Amino acid sequence: MRKKSSTPNRGFRVADQIQRDLTELIARELKDPRVGMVTIQAVEVTPDYAHAKIFFSVLVGDAKECEVALNQAAGFLRNGLFKRLMIHTVPTLHFQFDRTSERAADMNALIAKAVSSRAQDD
Repeated sequence: MRKKSSTPNRGFRVADQIQRDLTELIARELKDPRVGMVTIQAVEVTPDYAHAKIFFSVLVGDAKECEVALNQAAGFLRNGLFKRLMIHTVPTLHFQFDRTSERAADMNALIAKAVSSRAQDD
């Protein structure tokens, strides 16, 4: 029988702390010009803390270039996390561009178009 974890929701708390620390590390210590204004949207950590998927959005700049730059700087950022986090295993970082905000803007535009066409029909 599997032993229950002594700390419930620890994975969520670790992911939240990684998100906060990465935001600060990227803003203050990462000097790559390809990385513009980046917002960390979410962090998903595997149960064994071996890997972390980091979803980000870009306010200014090219998303693909930024993703390449962040994945190249993953080792540097992981080292920075190692110094800040008090856990035994610091996960390997995998950055992915998050298109949620783009999709939300497209849906809002479609809804506004449908509402305006319906108002013109009435």
